[in-house]
Amino acid sequence: MEKWKINFIDWQRIWFGNAPVEFMLEVFCRTLIIYVILLFVVKAMGKRMSGQLSISEVAVMLSLGAIVSVPMQLPDRGLLQGVLAFFCAFCFLRGVNYLGERSEEAELLLQGRMCVLVKDGLMQVEEMHKSGISQEQLFAQLRKKKISNLGQVDRGYLEACGLFSVFVSKNPRTGLSVYPRSDEELRVSQRKANDKAVCLVCGTIVVGLGAKQDCANCHSHSWSKDVVISE
Repeated sequence: MEKWKINFIDWQRIWFGNAPVEFMLEVFCRTLIIYVILLFVVKAMGKRMSGQLSISEVAVMLSLGAIVSVPMQLPDRGLLQGVLAFFCAFCFLRGVNYLGERSEEAELLLQGRMCVLVKDGLMQVEEMHKSGISQEQLFAQLRKKKISNLGQVDRGYLEACGLFSVFVSKNPRTGLSVYPRSDEELRVSQRKANDKAVCLVCGTIVVGLGAKQDCANCHSHSWSKDVVISE
């Protein structure tokens, strides 16, 4: 649009753009049609589209968001272009799912793989770094499961879809507290093993403070007496 056509108090342009007022009724009709088509497309793609999404499903959903805006709002774009784009997105997702069913390698490439974040009460520091998961993010997920220390965790997984799966140990161990450091009152109430120390980076337990030695698991030298005894 040329500068000379811009008027700060041009309410017609501000509210309705360059399209005539009658186009608002057309926008309503276009939106209704696209919305109905979108419902059928999402339903055809499966129940996963309304649940926790995989990487390919997220890509399709973002594509659908970009697809619906053009045929609904632009008067010089027809609805058939949007319908064709819907059909392509549907075929792409079905194709990706088909490849995943036929080949495990293709599924791992397209959907990603699961990561072990906690193993036998110890944080897997390298896997957490690769996954971009901080210690506090992990602890927050454990607190949701009503877990008070790492010793209670047998396995903690970050699934390919982004969900956390936690398996509680049948024989809980002593471990690093997962309570927030800012909640000192709650941390003090936990029973502590005074003769042991815990690595603040991975959760390794040693006898004694160990302030001058490196952790055998992660080679850190950050130790604490905050070792919680599981009930």
